[in-house]
Amino acid sequence: MKTKIHPEYKEINVRCACGNTFTTRSTLKDDLRVDICSACHPFYTGKQKFVDAAGRVEKFQKKYGGDYFKKPAGKNKK
Repeated sequence: MKTKIHPEYKEINVRCACGNTFTTRSTLKDDLRVDICSACHPFYTGKQKFVDAAGRVEKFQKKYGGDYFKKPAGKNKK
């Protein structure tokens, strides 16, 4: 390895928005702040939140009235 060309690899603290903190190694110079971590991410915790984005499913069902996926009557293939 060449000397003096690689960044310094040191320990930094990572702080999540949920309040969890942990130590890792990185080439960053300052501590890291993240929005989500393994302590609060639904994939790792098993607690998943189902959020309907502004009622889009209900809006679709209201607009098409449930008949949208029915096949038209009278057209039989033989």
